Amino acid sequence: MEPAGGYGAGKAGGVAFDPVAFFTHPRTVLRLMSWVFSMVVFSCIINEGYINIGSERLLCVFNNNADACNFGITVGVACFLGSIFFLILDVYFPSMSNIKDRRRAVMLDLGFSGVACFLWFVGFCFLANQWQATSAEELPLAQGSDAARATITFCFFSILTWAVLTLSALRRYLTGSKTNLFTWQHMEPSAGHARATPYPIANGATIVTTSPYQATPFTETLDPQKLTQQRPMAPAF
Repeated sequence: MEPAGGYGAGKAGGVAFDPVAFFTHPRTVLRLMSWVFSMVVFSCIINEGYINIGSERLLCVFNNNADACNFGITVGVACFLGSIFFLILDVYFPSMSNIKDRRRAVMLDLGFSGVACFLWFVGFCFLANQWQATSAEELPLAQGSDAARATITFCFFSILTWAVLTLSALRRYLTGSKTNLFTWQHMEPSAGHARATPYPIANGATIVTTSPYQATPFTETLDPQKLTQQRPMAPAF
């Protein structure tokens, strides 16, 4: 459940950072998984994604298509760095006191997650197609076949994690856009709903208040028996 507040965060400075709660949060777990998956993808391609068959030139295991390997490495490194960036951003996100900064952070998360999910989908389809077109003669002794299968597998897993992160960011954006944080509602009641509250005081006076922000009108009630005029007495010599 998202904490109450603007764009999924409470009031800045209200809650201290809890490492256990942070690293067990579903969003953090998904970011760590995305970080690991992207690292596996570009590591497999860099380490075993190129083979040398009778020449000094290295060939990509995906149908000898260099674009396939380059695409996988580029997307993997970009999402690897992006996962680290958004993990750090999630740590500092609750301390952002400006609602506009929170909105920008959530929009950046939404945009990057959506683009990453789309690129992983394209990469999965591209690499799977090129691997299917790769013949056994192009890979003597099945060189790099395990790395190619691992790359395709973790591309598919990355689609799932980034898709969930995109939905999470979208939920934060839609929820935060309806929340006006740091706006205190000190609204005066309307005149039609104001209720007079009498406060009796000494000497029979009564104060009637209708709003704490207006002048306090009062009515004074005196005892009729005391409505007499007292003439001043002449001084005695």
